[in-house]
Amino acid sequence: MDTKRFDSEYIQDVLVRMAHHSSGLEGNTITLPETVSIILYHTVNSDRSINMREIYEIANHEQAFDYMFDEISNDRPLTIETIKNMHSHLTDRLQYDKGKFKEHDNAIIGADFQTASAKETSILMLQWVENLSYQLDHAKTEEEKVEIIGDFHIQFERIHPFSDGNGRTGRMIMNYSLLQNGLPPLIIRKEQKVDYINVLSVVDKEAFYTFAIPLLEEEKSIMEKFENKKRQQIQHDDSENRS
Repeated sequence: MDTKRFDSEYIQDVLVRMAHHSSGLEGNTITLPETVSIILYHTVNSDRSINMREIYEIANHEQAFDYMFDEISNDRPLTIETIKNMHSHLTDRLQYDKGKFKEHDNAIIGADFQTASAKETSILMLQWVENLSYQLDHAKTEEEKVEIIGDFHIQFERIHPFSDGNGRTGRMIMNYSLLQNGLPPLIIRKEQKVDYINVLSVVDKEAFYTFAIPLLEEEKSIMEKFENKKRQQIQHDDSENRS
Protein backbone atom coordinates (compact mmCIF):
# COMPACT_ATOMS: atom_id res chain seq x y z
CA MET A 1 0.00 0.00 0.00
CA ASP A 2 1.29 3.43 -0.94
CA THR A 3 1.12 5.10 2.48
CA LYS A 4 2.14 8.41 0.95
CA ARG A 5 -1.31 8.74 -0.57
CA PHE A 6 -3.00 8.66 2.83
CA ASP A 7 -4.72 11.85 3.88
CA SER A 8 -2.86 13.46 6.78
CA GLU A 9 -6.05 13.73 8.84
CA TYR A 10 -6.72 10.02 8.33
CA ILE A 11 -3.21 9.18 9.51
CA GLN A 12 -3.77 11.22 12.67
CA ASP A 13 -7.13 9.54 13.18
CA VAL A 14 -5.63 6.04 12.86
CA LEU A 15 -2.80 6.92 15.24
CA VAL A 16 -5.17 8.24 17.90
CA ARG A 17 -7.49 5.22 17.65
CA MET A 18 -4.63 2.75 17.59
CA ALA A 19 -2.91 4.32 20.60
CA HIS A 20 -6.15 4.50 22.59
CA HIS A 21 -7.47 1.03 21.89
CA SER A 22 -4.21 -0.94 21.79
CA SER A 23 -3.20 0.55 25.16
CA GLY A 24 -6.74 0.08 26.46
CA LEU A 25 -6.61 -3.62 25.66
CA GLU A 26 -3.72 -3.81 28.14
CA GLY A 27 -5.66 -1.99 30.87
CA ASN A 28 -4.71 1.64 30.17
CA THR A 29 -7.48 3.94 31.48
CA ILE A 30 -6.78 7.05 29.38
CA THR A 31 -9.90 8.16 27.51
CA LEU A 32 -10.18 8.86 23.78
CA PRO A 33 -10.37 12.67 24.27
CA GLU A 34 -7.32 12.48 26.55
CA THR A 35 -5.54 10.45 23.87
CA VAL A 36 -6.30 13.15 21.30
CA SER A 37 -4.77 15.74 23.62
CA ILE A 38 -1.62 13.67 24.22
CA ILE A 39 -1.05 12.62 20.60
CA LEU A 40 -2.08 15.70 18.66
CA TYR A 41 -1.26 18.50 21.11
CA HIS A 42 1.37 16.86 23.36
CA THR A 43 -0.46 17.98 26.46
CA VAL A 44 -2.51 16.18 29.08
CA ASN A 45 -5.91 17.83 29.10
CA SER A 46 -7.75 16.12 31.94
CA ASP A 47 -9.50 16.91 35.19
CA ARG A 48 -8.10 13.82 36.87
CA SER A 49 -4.67 12.65 37.92
CA ILE A 50 -3.17 10.30 35.34
CA ASN A 51 -0.35 7.85 35.97
CA MET A 52 2.76 8.81 33.97
CA ARG A 53 3.19 5.22 32.79
CA GLU A 54 -0.20 5.38 31.09
CA ILE A 55 0.74 8.66 29.42
CA TYR A 56 3.97 7.15 28.07
CA GLU A 57 2.10 4.09 26.81
CA ILE A 58 -0.08 6.41 24.74
CA ALA A 59 2.63 8.86 23.66
CA ASN A 60 5.04 6.12 22.59
CA HIS A 61 2.60 5.03 19.90
CA GLU A 62 3.39 8.20 17.97
CA GLN A 63 7.08 7.42 17.53
CA ALA A 64 6.33 3.74 16.81
CA PHE A 65 3.69 4.77 14.27
CA ASP A 66 6.07 7.22 12.56
CA TYR A 67 8.74 4.52 12.43
CA MET A 68 6.30 2.05 10.89
CA PHE A 69 5.18 4.49 8.18
CA ASP A 70 8.77 5.42 7.37
CA GLU A 71 9.80 1.78 7.01
CA ILE A 72 6.80 0.91 4.83
CA SER A 73 7.13 4.05 2.69
CA ASN A 74 10.74 3.06 1.97
CA ASP A 75 9.64 -0.50 1.15
CA ARG A 76 11.75 -2.06 3.88
CA PRO A 77 10.91 -5.69 4.73
CA LEU A 78 9.84 -6.81 8.18
CA THR A 79 12.91 -8.14 10.00
CA ILE A 80 13.98 -9.07 13.52
CA GLU A 81 15.54 -5.61 13.75
CA THR A 82 12.20 -4.04 12.75
CA ILE A 83 10.39 -5.91 15.50
CA LYS A 84 12.97 -4.97 18.13
CA ASN A 85 12.94 -1.34 17.05
CA MET A 86 9.14 -1.27 17.20
CA HIS A 87 9.21 -2.66 20.73
CA SER A 88 11.87 -0.11 21.69
CA HIS A 89 9.70 2.76 20.49
CA LEU A 90 6.58 1.43 22.22
CA THR A 91 8.29 0.80 25.55
CA ASP A 92 10.52 3.88 25.61
CA ARG A 93 10.79 5.27 29.18
CA LEU A 94 8.92 2.19 30.41
CA GLN A 95 11.30 -0.78 30.22
CA TYR A 96 15.01 -1.15 30.94
CA ASP A 97 15.19 -3.95 28.34
CA LYS A 98 13.35 -2.16 25.53
CA GLY A 99 14.10 -3.60 22.12
CA LYS A 100 15.59 -6.80 23.55
CA PHE A 101 14.11 -10.27 23.57
CA LYS A 102 13.32 -11.65 27.01
CA GLU A 103 16.16 -13.05 29.09
CA HIS A 104 13.87 -14.94 31.48
CA ASP A 105 10.86 -17.14 30.86
CA ASN A 106 7.51 -15.38 31.15
CA ALA A 107 3.82 -16.20 31.21
CA ILE A 108 0.44 -14.70 30.32
CA ILE A 109 -1.99 -14.30 33.20
CA GLY A 110 -4.91 -16.68 32.78
CA ALA A 111 -3.46 -18.44 29.72
CA ASP A 112 -3.77 -22.22 29.46
CA PHE A 113 -0.50 -22.54 27.52
CA GLN A 114 3.18 -21.85 28.14
CA THR A 115 4.95 -19.10 26.22
CA ALA A 116 8.25 -19.85 24.51
CA SER A 117 11.27 -20.12 26.77
CA ALA A 118 13.81 -17.31 26.71
CA LYS A 119 16.39 -19.77 25.36
CA GLU A 120 14.37 -20.67 22.27
CA THR A 121 12.86 -17.22 21.57
CA SER A 122 15.53 -15.92 19.18
CA ILE A 123 15.38 -18.93 16.84
CA LEU A 124 11.58 -19.06 16.99
CA MET A 125 11.33 -15.38 16.06
CA LEU A 126 13.78 -15.82 13.18
CA GLN A 127 11.65 -18.69 11.90
CA TRP A 128 8.53 -16.56 12.47
CA VAL A 129 9.86 -13.72 10.29
CA GLU A 130 11.08 -16.04 7.52
CA ASN A 131 7.88 -18.10 7.41
CA LEU A 132 5.64 -15.02 7.44
CA SER A 133 7.58 -13.50 4.54
CA TYR A 134 7.48 -16.76 2.57
CA GLN A 135 3.75 -17.30 3.03
CA LEU A 136 2.83 -13.71 2.16
CA ASP A 137 5.03 -13.82 -0.94
CA HIS A 138 3.07 -16.86 -2.15
CA ALA A 139 -0.41 -15.64 -1.16
CA LYS A 140 -2.64 -15.03 -4.17
CA THR A 141 -5.57 -13.13 -2.65
CA GLU A 142 -6.26 -10.49 -0.01
CA GLU A 143 -8.25 -13.07 1.92
CA GLU A 144 -5.21 -15.36 2.08
CA LYS A 145 -3.03 -12.50 3.27
CA VAL A 146 -5.44 -11.53 6.05
CA GLU A 147 -5.62 -15.15 7.22
CA ILE A 148 -1.82 -15.52 7.17
CA ILE A 149 -1.22 -12.26 9.05
CA GLY A 150 -3.84 -13.23 11.63
CA ASP A 151 -2.28 -16.66 12.07
CA PHE A 152 1.18 -15.16 12.63
CA HIS A 153 -0.22 -12.59 15.06
CA ILE A 154 -1.52 -15.47 17.15
CA GLN A 155 1.88 -17.18 16.94
CA PHE A 156 3.66 -13.97 17.98
CA GLU A 157 1.53 -13.58 21.09
CA ARG A 158 2.12 -17.21 22.06
CA ILE A 159 5.89 -16.86 21.68
CA HIS A 160 5.67 -13.67 23.76
CA PRO A 161 9.23 -12.65 22.80
CA PHE A 162 9.61 -9.66 25.13
CA SER A 163 9.46 -9.38 28.90
CA ASP A 164 6.54 -6.96 28.54
CA GLY A 165 4.82 -4.95 25.81
CA ASN A 166 4.07 -7.96 23.62
CA GLY A 167 0.44 -7.05 22.97
CA ARG A 168 1.12 -3.51 21.79
CA THR A 169 4.13 -4.62 19.75
CA GLY A 170 2.30 -7.57 18.21
CA ARG A 171 -0.61 -5.41 17.08
CA MET A 172 1.71 -2.79 15.59
CA ILE A 173 3.67 -5.46 13.73
CA MET A 174 0.40 -6.96 12.51
CA ASN A 175 -0.55 -3.57 11.07
CA TYR A 176 2.91 -3.25 9.54
CA SER A 177 2.21 -6.46 7.58
CA LEU A 178 -1.31 -5.40 6.64
CA LEU A 179 -0.25 -2.01 5.31
CA GLN A 180 2.78 -3.45 3.55
CA ASN A 181 0.46 -5.83 1.69
CA GLY A 182 -2.01 -3.23 0.53
CA LEU A 183 -4.56 -3.81 3.29
CA PRO A 184 -6.09 -1.32 5.73
CA PRO A 185 -4.95 -1.26 9.36
CA LEU A 186 -6.80 -3.41 11.89
CA ILE A 187 -7.91 -1.42 14.93
CA ILE A 188 -9.16 -3.79 17.63
CA ARG A 189 -11.31 -1.77 20.02
CA LYS A 190 -10.77 -2.22 23.73
CA GLU A 191 -14.46 -3.08 24.07
CA GLN A 192 -13.71 -6.19 21.99
CA LYS A 193 -11.08 -7.47 24.42
CA VAL A 194 -12.96 -10.62 25.41
CA ASP A 195 -13.59 -11.69 21.81
CA TYR A 196 -10.01 -10.85 20.86
CA ILE A 197 -8.52 -12.85 23.75
CA ASN A 198 -10.79 -15.78 22.93
CA VAL A 199 -9.61 -15.79 19.32
CA LEU A 200 -5.97 -15.74 20.43
CA SER A 201 -6.51 -18.54 22.93
CA VAL A 202 -8.11 -21.02 20.50
CA VAL A 203 -5.24 -20.66 18.00
CA ASP A 204 -7.66 -20.66 15.07
CA LYS A 205 -6.65 -18.56 12.06
CA GLU A 206 -10.12 -18.93 10.55
CA ALA A 207 -11.68 -17.57 13.74
CA PHE A 208 -9.27 -14.63 13.65
CA TYR A 209 -10.17 -14.02 10.00
CA THR A 210 -13.88 -13.99 10.88
CA PHE A 211 -13.14 -11.57 13.73
CA ALA A 212 -10.95 -9.29 11.61
CA ILE A 213 -12.88 -8.98 8.32
CA PRO A 214 -15.74 -6.75 9.63
CA LEU A 215 -13.16 -4.45 11.27
CA LEU A 216 -11.13 -4.21 8.06
CA GLU A 217 -14.27 -3.42 6.05
CA GLU A 218 -15.17 -0.75 8.60
CA GLU A 219 -11.67 0.71 8.27
CA LYS A 220 -12.00 0.83 4.48
CA SER A 221 -15.18 2.87 4.94
CA ILE A 222 -13.39 5.29 7.28
CA MET A 223 -10.55 5.66 4.78
CA GLU A 224 -13.02 6.46 2.00
CA LYS A 225 -14.69 9.15 4.08
CA PHE A 226 -11.37 10.91 4.66
CA GLU A 227 -10.46 10.54 0.98
CA ASN A 228 -13.82 12.01 -0.05
CA LYS A 229 -13.30 14.91 2.31
CA LYS A 230 -9.85 15.54 0.83
CA ARG A 231 -11.21 15.30 -2.72
CA GLN A 232 -13.97 17.78 -1.98
CA GLN A 233 -11.47 20.19 -0.45
CA ILE A 234 -9.27 19.98 -3.55
CA GLN A 235 -12.27 20.62 -5.78
CA HIS A 236 -13.27 23.59 -3.65
CA ASP A 237 -9.74 25.02 -3.77
CA ASP A 238 -9.59 24.58 -7.55
CA SER A 239 -12.91 26.35 -7.91
CA GLU A 240 -11.73 29.22 -5.71
CA ASN A 241 -8.52 29.57 -7.76
CA ARG A 242 -10.45 29.74 -11.06
CA SER A 243 -12.88 32.37 -9.84
